[in-house]
Amino acid sequence: MSQSTVQLSPEMLLEGRSISKSFGGIKVLHGIDIELRAGEVHALLGENGAGKSTLCKILCGFERPDAGELISAGSALCLRDWDPRKAERRGIVMIHQEFNLAEQLSIAENIFLGRELRRGPFLDYRTMTREAGAYLRSLNCELDPGTRVSELSVADRQMVEIARTRVGNVRVLVLDEPTAVLTGAESEVLYELIRKLAREGVAVVFISHKLDEIQRLADRVSILRDGNLVGNFAIGDLNREDMVRHMVGRDIDSLFPPVRPLPDDFVKVLEVRELQVRDAPEAVGFDLRQGEVLGFFGLVGSGRSSLLETVTGLRKPPVGSRGRITLNGREVDIPDPRSARDLGISYLTKDRAGRGLLLDQNLRMNFSLYALSRFAGALIRAKEEASAFKQAIDEFEIRCPSLEISAGKLSGGNQQKLLLAKFLAAEPRVLIVDEPTRGIDIGTRSQIYLLLDSLVQSGTTIILISSDITEIIGMCHRVAVMYRGSLAGTLDREEFSEREIMRYATGLKSRTGNSQMKQ
Repeated sequence: MSQSTVQLSPEMLLEGRSISKSFGGIKVLHGIDIELRAGEVHALLGENGAGKSTLCKILCGFERPDAGELISAGSALCLRDWDPRKAERRGIVMIHQEFNLAEQLSIAENIFLGRELRRGPFLDYRTMTREAGAYLRSLNCELDPGTRVSELSVADRQMVEIARTRVGNVRVLVLDEPTAVLTGAESEVLYELIRKLAREGVAVVFISHKLDEIQRLADRVSILRDGNLVGNFAIGDLNREDMVRHMVGRDIDSLFPPVRPLPDDFVKVLEVRELQVRDAPEAVGFDLRQGEVLGFFGLVGSGRSSLLETVTGLRKPPVGSRGRITLNGREVDIPDPRSARDLGISYLTKDRAGRGLLLDQNLRMNFSLYALSRFAGALIRAKEEASAFKQAIDEFEIRCPSLEISAGKLSGGNQQKLLLAKFLAAEPRVLIVDEPTRGIDIGTRSQIYLLLDSLVQSGTTIILISSDITEIIGMCHRVAVMYRGSLAGTLDREEFSEREIMRYATGLKSRTGNSQMKQ
């Protein structure tokens, strides 16, 4: 009798059947099925607003479905009182895009927060510190458990979040855009950690807009579009073009619009000379030409954002510095962001949740606040404000179940479009956008690129700060490359290549001795 090997399917840890959810009468999930198995990395893919985060919040108890059921360990869960504590007791944990850590407490205190160890009536700090260190080492992380969280980098905070799950013996771990704010090296550490957890039998749900990450990490992919399940796929059955087509319902022939050449007799809109940025080694200068997209590129910590925040008054230069800013041929003083706005310069922050939007306020307030003077005299002209707001919702294609919801209820991509609408309501002539597509799906990225291109055609001049070198090459006329607080060099479009830009960004090459842009 011949022998045959029967390959058993991985253990089913959590299953969602026909999950549906509505907000304000608008259905955002339509009968979704999903299976999470031990030892698998299951990617969730879809445009912003497709329903990925809502589905995961239901799995982890942060939202309750209107219909459907969850199956854990072979039995249906009672969804009437399903909440994060009950999910956590079953080992189902979600790490959100915005970390949930107490910054003034130590790493050990955060890891055991809400589950503190005691010796009699007293907290057992010694044991918690020792065990926290063991949890961190199990993740190949050598952080001191006594370090205060406020002193940690973004990548280290993510490790602490994951270490917290070890206390509860996590079985299903949901990671929502975990690499959105990480460097390449930091992301590699996280990839290895995800693989390690999968080898230990954890089911990892991985939400990402980075298709290369999904191809590297995922065993299976579930793709959502407009709240519907397009399909569940083995990773080997999809290439990147397939993923994009399933996500957006169409082919995206070209992600970037064509870069139109500037006229030979260009006009300098903005000139910055000898600007000293706090803690930077030397003064910096650059110019901005009418109708161009000027890129600022550099590795994390290179000083890109600090420089442009100093230009727009968000940061104060050192006392005694003698920098000069010239706008349209006239020297100007920009002591604060309001002055920049009044001069026609708007800075769109990369921190949309912390500094860009009031997440607990409604969409209309967020839209109007920055450009309130446009709609106000002695009183606010409510009809004019409402009309401009409705036009922005339509023009920017901001998807929302209701205009009355708070900004925090929007998906990341729709928050980004609301942020753009907010700053463009002030009708700037110079728009500075900092990481405009970080954490944004490919369909929304294409929309934002087309929008920026239309602004350039209508007379707005743009500075694009980005850590995405493909974005820089695809959108910009020139790129200024920063290295350790200095301007290493400026490349014209005909000089663009990933290798050449990275040589300046890593300090291997420098074009300017005094950090002034070539003219």
